[in-house]
Amino acid sequence: MASTVRDFEDLLTEAEAASVDGWDFSWLAGRAEEERPPWGYARLLAARLATVETALDLDTGGGEVIDEAPVLPPRMTVTESWPPNVALATARLGPRGVRVVTPRADGRLPFADGSFDLVTARHPVRTDWPLIARLLRPGGAFLAQEVGPRSAAELTEHFLGPQPGPDGREPATARAAAEAAGLRVVDLRTASLRMVFHDIGAVVWFLRKVIWIVPGFTVAAHRPALRRLHERIRAEGPFLAHSSRFLIEARKPGRASAAGR
Repeated sequence: MASTVRDFEDLLTEAEAASVDGWDFSWLAGRAEEERPPWGYARLLAARLATVETALDLDTGGGEVIDEAPVLPPRMTVTESWPPNVALATARLGPRGVRVVTPRADGRLPFADGSFDLVTARHPVRTDWPLIARLLRPGGAFLAQEVGPRSAAELTEHFLGPQPGPDGREPATARAAAEAAGLRVVDLRTASLRMVFHDIGAVVWFLRKVIWIVPGFTVAAHRPALRRLHERIRAEGPFLAHSSRFLIEARKPGRASAAGR
């Protein structure tokens, strides 16, 4: 690709200047690709949202995934903590009647027990299972696509070296935590997916946006490793990594309302 022969400094400058607000990855078009999980989370989410009266989406980003749903519940709420994303979500979802809530400084949410038929999340920062159990009505469901173990480990280890032990994102750990909170896991699926980076600018932009892959990443702090990876891509072709995802659905015991079935 043409971008692989561009100057190292130009690629870094371009990627550092590009916006990483929201949860839109279109900047990577033609520069990086990632396989999609086979279950089609956005489609599953849209189907569920059309069947309930009340729903909450956690860590919604700029509201992009929720906005894909053609039908939203009469009472739809989303949470987001990063101010640029709060503004994006409000502009995108506000006209559809969605309430955008910013968590309190201590992370608490201002919702009463049993407020929602459905709680959802796509790549949440952290899944607070006791909170989800508290917010769900009896018979309600939690549906999430989560980042799995050692996601993009090839990138992490290029910059940080070998990483010892599990990283806390194992599906079995999520199942145990859900059950400990009193929920019943009714679906759990996993996928390992190819990620291909065609130039170092794509790597920089991705690491600026997906901040947990290389915690504390900056171009200044990681310039030598970026240079090595740039030269590797030039010599050997695109850099290959693998993302890890899992889909989990858990239900709260009890009888669901007719609208939430």
